[in-house]
Amino acid sequence: MKVLVVGGGGREHAIVWKLAQGKPPPTLYCAPGNGGICELAREVPIAPQEVDRLLSFAKEEGIELTIVGPEIPLFLGLVDRFQGAGLKVFGPRREAARIETSKAFCKELLLQQGIPTAGARVAEGLDAARRALQSRSFPVVIKADGLAAGKGVVVARSQAEALRGLDELEGLGEASQTILIEDFLEGEEMSFLVLTDGEQALPIGTARDHKRLLDADRGPNTGGMGALSPSPQISESLQEQILRQVILPTLRGIAAKAVPYQGVLYAGLMLTKEGPKVLEFNARFGDPETQAILFRLDSNLLEVLDQVAHGGLPRLLQWRPSSWTVCVVAAAKGYPEGYANGAQISGLDDAAALENLVVFHAGTRREGKQFFTAGGRVLGVTGRGPSIGEARKAAYGGIGRIRFDGMQFRTDIGIRGA
Repeated sequence: MKVLVVGGGGREHAIVWKLAQGKPPPTLYCAPGNGGICELAREVPIAPQEVDRLLSFAKEEGIELTIVGPEIPLFLGLVDRFQGAGLKVFGPRREAARIETSKAFCKELLLQQGIPTAGARVAEGLDAARRALQSRSFPVVIKADGLAAGKGVVVARSQAEALRGLDELEGLGEASQTILIEDFLEGEEMSFLVLTDGEQALPIGTARDHKRLLDADRGPNTGGMGALSPSPQISESLQEQILRQVILPTLRGIAAKAVPYQGVLYAGLMLTKEGPKVLEFNARFGDPETQAILFRLDSNLLEVLDQVAHGGLPRLLQWRPSSWTVCVVAAAKGYPEGYANGAQISGLDDAAALENLVVFHAGTRREGKQFFTAGGRVLGVTGRGPSIGEARKAAYGGIGRIRFDGMQFRTDIGIRGA
């Protein structure tokens, strides 16, 4: 079977890595891929936003299933275009993907469906947002409505911080034409992912993401500096509550406002004293949560995603028994702001020789047998073990063997659950 994975980060490397374990393994292509993916799949030099070129390639190559990794091609309607051409694709259509690509759309849907979430005010334009902040108590969370590559959220503990945050969001252009000002929620943050045919949902893992750059959740927000899976806070009863109170009403609301949602739906939740509340939705697999989740999965990922792409839903998933995973992100110096590419990476073979460890590439390129940095988040070093402590030991044992100039990583991923 010929399979195309769209994207070139750590999430896509994890998906390709898991797909390659199929029996028989599929013929894998990845657009554009990265230094690690190229060892498992043929790299296709087409960017995720080049929908026309991706469609032409899929037709010419006879691709039987396309799996969309990042959000931009969903926003651009890749799924609609591929389905219109009679090609099977895993991911939601553009209107359904607005649950991620428009925070105002998402908030309106949550409130209409009575789904627990933070109270919010929508401001049309930055000037209106500045006026709205004059009568607010703090802290608040300020969000740009559109896609902002992980830079569209500001947590402000004072009016001065909020105004500085709006100045930062102004640089996002169209994404910040509409602003959400939300109540600040306190609690434990976690990720809850499901596969869905648009009506029913099957959980495909939980995780605790670590967004802040520095230990103890300090420093600026990032795309994610690591993840622990499963989330220690999620019991079976809480999982059922989230499905009943959050996931299924969301699917009904999307179907009523747009088109049925098919694919993977990622709920970012805050576990507050009043129960779980929605922070955000993603219309695709998370990053780095996917690295941690797929290292625990025993089911054939190709069969699972192909079934969803055909409008079905697996009855259950098989998981590695009694296993925990910890993914630690190695990032470039300067991330999440400006950073330089081209630093040579050493120690990858030494790390790969360790048991219960996989090194997923995110921002890398390969020249011959050498690897170099080519992005902000460079690697996702992922360890597995029968306890959180053993998974942490595996992950940090691996990252301790890797070097590149300016490498930075958190030392406390998963420690709160250990």
